[in-house]
Amino acid sequence: MKDTIKKVIEHEAQAILNIPVEDGMIEAINLIHRQVHIKKGKLVTSGMGKAGQIALNIATTFSSTGTPAVFLHPSESQHGDLGVLQENDVLLVISNSGKTREIIELIDLAENLHKGLPLIVISSNPEGVLAQEADAFIYTGNPKEVCPLGLSPTTSTTVMTVIGDALVVSMMNKIGFSNEDYAKRHHGGYLGDKSRSQARTESKK
Repeated sequence: MKDTIKKVIEHEAQAILNIPVEDGMIEAINLIHRQVHIKKGKLVTSGMGKAGQIALNIATTFSSTGTPAVFLHPSESQHGDLGVLQENDVLLVISNSGKTREIIELIDLAENLHKGLPLIVISSNPEGVLAQEADAFIYTGNPKEVCPLGLSPTTSTTVMTVIGDALVVSMMNKIGFSNEDYAKRHHGGYLGDKSRSQARTESKK
């Protein structure tokens, strides 16, 4: 059992190291910065199933670090939630296959509501429908799932999470996000106390 656990960790660590650092990531950061921090729109993330859970995590992490973001469920978007989209927003969708039906439908609906809404796609399929529609395409490297069946999203979701973290940290650096900024958005708990303490230390320098 320990050998199995070790192999899983090694497999996923290698997949992270193999993530291609390409122009799509830079383009995505610049798009988010332009739409959110210059045009005062917001980042809207979306995905189905496990990819949707990653998209939700990306949205909440962006929001807590100075870049307003919300998660839009692709199915609920067809029942009124699409109304959260505004003309200066930027849409970030995650689809491992690059051809998730609900996400393709969401893109079409968003285009009908606000023509030309910038689109960022995170996917393992550079030839997929979504990749062709993207203004910024981020390739995961298409890692093999560590799941013994090769089916359950495991390694792919790990890689998606790391890509999201890379985008968040890059944006924090780009906007000069500080401990004081963090404390204003995260009042409660250990992190709130720590950010306020670090902000006080910074102010004394």
